[in-house]
Amino acid sequence: MTTLATLASLVSLIGGTQFWINVGLLAAIFGIFTVGLQLNVGYTGLYNFAQAGFMAVGAYAMALLVLKAHLSFWLALPIAAGVSVCFALVVGIPSLRLRGDYFAIASIAFSETILYAIQNASFTGGEEGLLGYTTSWQTLSTRMMSALGLPSQDFLVPILIVSWAIFLLVVAFVWLLTKTPWGRVLRAIREDEDACRALGKRVVVYKLQSLSVAAILASIAGYLLALDLGYLSPEEFTPDNTFIAFTMLLVGGLGSFAGVVVGAVFIEVILETTRNVIDIPLSDSHLAALRFIVVGAVLVVIVLLRPQGLLGKRDEMRFRR
Repeated sequence: MTTLATLASLVSLIGGTQFWINVGLLAAIFGIFTVGLQLNVGYTGLYNFAQAGFMAVGAYAMALLVLKAHLSFWLALPIAAGVSVCFALVVGIPSLRLRGDYFAIASIAFSETILYAIQNASFTGGEEGLLGYTTSWQTLSTRMMSALGLPSQDFLVPILIVSWAIFLLVVAFVWLLTKTPWGRVLRAIREDEDACRALGKRVVVYKLQSLSVAAILASIAGYLLALDLGYLSPEEFTPDNTFIAFTMLLVGGLGSFAGVVVGAVFIEVILETTRNVIDIPLSDSHLAALRFIVVGAVLVVIVLLRPQGLLGKRDEMRFRR
C-alpha cells in the first residue's frame, strides 16, 4: 500500500494523472506506427520514410468516410486501411526496384506529396482541417466510462485502453508473422537480396507485402490519433512523425518488438515531459527545438553506450554486417 501511495504521489508531482494518461496514449499510437517500421527496417532492410504519409491517408480516409459517406467508425477503419494499402502499392510498385537510399528518397517525396495535397485539397478542409467525425466514438467512450465508473474528466481513459489493447495485439501478431516462412524470407532479403532472388523468391512482391503491412499499421495509428485529437489538421502528419518513430526504433533496438514498446514509452516520456512539465521561459518554436535536441542527445548517448538499442542483440548486429 505504501508503494502505491508513493507511486501516486510521484504521478501527481510529475505532471498529474491526465499528463501520464496522455503520454501512455501517444506511446501506444506511435508504438503501433513504429511496429510497421520495425517490420520494414528491422526485418526487410527497407528504409521506409513514407509512414507519416500512410498515417495521414488512414486518418483522413476514416474522417471523410464518417463525414461524407456517413459510415460508422467501425466500418471506416478497415476501408481506411485498404486505402492506405492502395497508396503503398502506388508508391511501392515503381520505387521498390530501387536500392537503399534511392527508395528512401522516393518515400520521403511521397510523404511530402501527401502532406501538400492535404493542405491544398478542398475536400480535406485544407489548412482548416476536419471536425465532427468523432460523434459515434464519443457515444461509445461515454458508455465505457460509465461501465468503468470513471468521472467525466477521465475522457481519455477509454481510448487509452483501446489503443494499448490494439498495440499489444499488433506487436504479438507481427512478431508471430516474422516467425513464419514469410518472415524468414524477409530476413533473407534484408541480408542478401540478390541471393534471395537467385533462389527464386519474388523479392519485389515480398517488399510490397512488408510495405503494405506497415501502411495498414500506420493507418490504424492515424485513425486512433484522429479520435484522440478530435480535429484533423495537416500539421499533425509532418515527416517529423516518421523520424520520431525511427528514434523509438533505434532506442528500443532493431529486430526487437519488445524494444518498440520500450522505445515508444521512453521517447514519449521525454517529448511530453520537456513540453508540459519542465517550466522553461522559451517561445513555442524554441521549446520545440529544445525537445528535439534532448531526444537527439539521448539517442547519441544510447548509440554510443549500447548501439544495439535497449533490448536489441549484439549478435543480430554482427549478423547484419
